[in-house]
Amino acid sequence: MSRQCEICGKKPLKAAKRSFSNKAHTYKQIPNLQSVKAVINGKVKKANVCTSCIRANKVQKAV
Repeated sequence: MSRQCEICGKKPLKAAKRSFSNKAHTYKQIPNLQSVKAVINGKVKKANVCTSCIRANKVQKAV
């Protein structure tokens, strides 16, 4: 399963947590992806879509 939104292309970012002594500990910020049945090009298809695309109605859910 790819960790990338099929609509907007959002994917994991690298970030650094900083301690009090300013040491950097890298970690991944992973987008909140949901598996949704959506209508894409007139066909019902299962897609991995981020929640921001779902809330913005960029995806038409299949009923």
